[in-house]
Amino acid sequence: MSTTHFPVAIIGGGLGGLTAARVLHVNGIEPAVFDLEAGPEARTQGGMLDIHAENGQKALHTAGLHDDFLRLVHEGGQAMCLLGPDGTVHVAEEDDGTGDRPEVDRGELRDLLLNSLPAGTVRWGRKVTGAHPLGDGRHEVTFTDGSVITTDLLIGADGAWSRVRPLLSDAKPAYTGISFVETDLYEADTRHPRSAAVIGGGFFIALGHERGFLAHREPDGSLHVYTALKTDESWIDTVDFHDHAAAKAAVLAHFDGWDEGLRGLVADADTITPRRIHALPVGHRWDRVPGVTLLGDAAHVMSPFAGEGANLAMYDGAELALALAAHPGDTEAALTAYEEALFPRSEASAAESAASLDTMFGPDALEQMTGFFTTGPAGQ
Repeated sequence: MSTTHFPVAIIGGGLGGLTAARVLHVNGIEPAVFDLEAGPEARTQGGMLDIHAENGQKALHTAGLHDDFLRLVHEGGQAMCLLGPDGTVHVAEEDDGTGDRPEVDRGELRDLLLNSLPAGTVRWGRKVTGAHPLGDGRHEVTFTDGSVITTDLLIGADGAWSRVRPLLSDAKPAYTGISFVETDLYEADTRHPRSAAVIGGGFFIALGHERGFLAHREPDGSLHVYTALKTDESWIDTVDFHDHAAAKAAVLAHFDGWDEGLRGLVADADTITPRRIHALPVGHRWDRVPGVTLLGDAAHVMSPFAGEGANLAMYDGAELALALAAHPGDTEAALTAYEEALFPRSEASAAESAASLDTMFGPDALEQMTGFFTTGPAGQ
């Protein structure tokens, strides 16, 4: 099969890669995006995201899409409720419309970015098997379908298990000690009224005994729940998640004595899916390598407990594209400027995420988080 050359190749069509592509397009640079999914509808894109004013929303402003983004916002989604294992409410905050972290559906946000790009920008069904330097900053990328491309600028936006990262770094994500079991409860108001009442209209947290539930209501009326367990990395392998009844029983064994309304978030679920939580080392960085860089989880995958993953990925993409536009003809100057800002920014968020994990799943998590939501970090 012949080799095709692309001046700019972005590996990964997630939020970060698409934001980079959009901002490059706005600035007159036309990248090619390669994604392993068979197409835009190949799978669901996950649950709700809170998009932060200081990074995710800035990226959308840069992309010229912020007004369109506001039309996707889930009204009431910034409400928050914190419960203890017995079902007692410790903190309850209403969404009064003044918050700066509105919630949107991840799939709708991705579609917004996708639809803002020229047709054909994303090449679907392209799973990377390897990436190799050719010299002078050029790289070759091979795919499972046998196709091969070369590029002057290779951007790894391909997530936690990036195939581009090894060109820059030997670092690999490590297990954080937390595993999620994700569940969905569909048509909650009619089919799961007890769970709908427990979670309410926004973000929901129940913590205690170094475990807990994190959940939210989605715009379609379903509930998406993350059951978090501090457990060995191998625990998931001991459970048959194809047998939903057995899997639910295995999860609920960790919640003996908890309020039945909370246990129902697993017991009554329509789906159940396990996921280990991994993170790169806090402060992950690399030496400048000509013609290649990373963004989003490829650069700094972290646990989700600071809520920064998607926001940082989009901000990385926008900032990288702006740096390239500001240094026409000098890719290395652009990548140097981008990475000099990327490293301290991502280190700060990764440290915050790691600290939040320790707090939320520590022995006094409920007290710590109650204080956080009522008086601010460290009692401020």
